[in-house]
Amino acid sequence: MFFLYDLVVRLTAAFLHIPALFSQKIRLFLEGRQGVAAYLQDFRQTEQPLIWMHTASLGEFEQGLPVLERLRSEYPGHQFLVTFFSPSGYEVKKGKVPGAGTCYLPLDTRKNVREFLQLARPQIALFVKYEVWPNYFEGLASKGIPIVMFSARFRKKQVFFRWYGGFMRHALQHVAHFFVQDVQSRDLLSAIGLQQITVSGDTRLDRVLEIRERENHLGFMEGFAAGRTCLVAGSTWPEDEKVLLPLLRTLNGQTQCTVIAPHKTDEKTIASLMGLLGPGAVRYTEWERASPGRADILVLDTIGLLTRVYAYADLAYVGGGFATGLHNTLEPAVFGIPVLIGPRYHAFVEARGLVEAGGVLPVSGPEEFRQVAETLLRDSGERSRLGAINRAFVEKNAGASIRILDGIRKLIG
Repeated sequence: MFFLYDLVVRLTAAFLHIPALFSQKIRLFLEGRQGVAAYLQDFRQTEQPLIWMHTASLGEFEQGLPVLERLRSEYPGHQFLVTFFSPSGYEVKKGKVPGAGTCYLPLDTRKNVREFLQLARPQIALFVKYEVWPNYFEGLASKGIPIVMFSARFRKKQVFFRWYGGFMRHALQHVAHFFVQDVQSRDLLSAIGLQQITVSGDTRLDRVLEIRERENHLGFMEGFAAGRTCLVAGSTWPEDEKVLLPLLRTLNGQTQCTVIAPHKTDEKTIASLMGLLGPGAVRYTEWERASPGRADILVLDTIGLLTRVYAYADLAYVGGGFATGLHNTLEPAVFGIPVLIGPRYHAFVEARGLVEAGGVLPVSGPEEFRQVAETLLRDSGERSRLGAINRAFVEKNAGASIRILDGIRKLIG
């Protein structure tokens, strides 16, 4: 089975060279991996032990960061390496993770795994959330290197729990310890014979608390939102923007303003959104040249600002709940504001918890969104009440990083 899996990975990589001619993201995915061996040869010119953390993309990196930072503090004599599967994580964070090296994870072939492990020589391997790579897990286990999966979340429909999923189930048997987000994940793993499981919670709760406590001042937001009630719509997709439009056409620009942070920030997406919003909207990158008094809607056409912008919001909308998959509701919730989302949120543990607590409100479409948002924008008392629920939820459920660190400490020895 490993031979067949290896062949599929190699053929997939070969096939990707065709769409890479037309897609910068796929081109980065392939080209970025070509320099990994040279990078590791230079990075590992030391006998220091290495703690390796692998993440799929930017969201999983943020999820793993609280654990990584605590490990760096506790193990100053170690080196740290963070690998990424996706360009959307690596291209943002390359060379920018304090105290850690960064590179792509070579594709999961036996040859790549042998070379990577020979060069990196990790003492322990940490995989965040969903990442399961059979050849890497097999290679690590053969060298006696413990594997930890943390902030892991499993669902019944995943291949591990299907009748045909024996190959992937075998990979899970190499994991020294699972730190899972919820009881359902623990029960699914237990049902296939795995026992080394702790329900530790979600490290994103720790991460958003850290974000709240940092310096979140943004000069452009001071000017844009001054004296106005501010709605921030984060990680939106076209389906979300259709929901927002009826409200945006009725907002009073003298007393209310909106920030929209689309999930995709390529020129085609931004240009389409600007055309939809009309003359009352301005891009962030053109803000300095625009007249603040004329802009009712600010579009973030760059990445890396949204979590700070939430600090200025009176009300938030988090995108993805109408089609693509809900984005992070914890990021605005931690600032003590109400959050609106689309109806497809049930697959997300934290969103379900926030909805059940009452601080996050799902809406079914444009009209319901308009009605609920208008009410909340007018009623500061209700905003405060719902926001307090969200803040309390995050603070009550934080602490996963400490529990995970306790387990990792035992494996490092």
